[in-house]
Amino acid sequence: MSALSTFAGRVCGVDEAGRGPLAGPVVAAAVILDPARPIAGLNDSKKLSARKREALALTIREQALAWAVAEASVEEIDRLNILHASLLAMQRAVAALQILPERALIDGNRCPQLAVPAEAVVQGDAKVAAIAAASILAKTVRDAGMLALHARYPQYGFDRHMGYPTAAHRAALAEHGVSPVHRKSFAPVARQLALLP
Repeated sequence: MSALSTFAGRVCGVDEAGRGPLAGPVVAAAVILDPARPIAGLNDSKKLSARKREALALTIREQALAWAVAEASVEEIDRLNILHASLLAMQRAVAALQILPERALIDGNRCPQLAVPAEAVVQGDAKVAAIAAASILAKTVRDAGMLALHARYPQYGFDRHMGYPTAAHRAALAEHGVSPVHRKSFAPVARQLALLP
């Protein structure tokens, strides 16, 4: 794979994790990398092992000029829809940065409303180092949150599928019903609720 693009100046990469799951929040991260301290091994978080993601997340937190993680709740997802909740989480992450970026590069094809110029980069997590770093932080924070939810709702197996609509998750939904952390606006959950008397 070719090297990821890096940029001079205070450019923040922004990405989210958790648009597809049936449960849990959507998490976004914003990262401004330090051009003087490049981080080896950055890549789209989905292409990295969990162990590699965790190691890189530590390095990003230590070496980035600034980073922040934010989320939109299950209630906000159900109220706004998942796209707008994802954009809201991104907005919150950028606003939480300790350093104001000069511009933001957003993974995907839509930009949240920000106080700085923003540009959408399709498949940015595989092209831009700062977006890859954001994808790693978002994914590791969300996975940790889903493990915490697993401790509260072990019957759903969140530790295995992180809330994604696997066959095992759908079977658990059918057997145990809908938990408070399920997204009621998502079709498989809504169908389960429709079966209630």
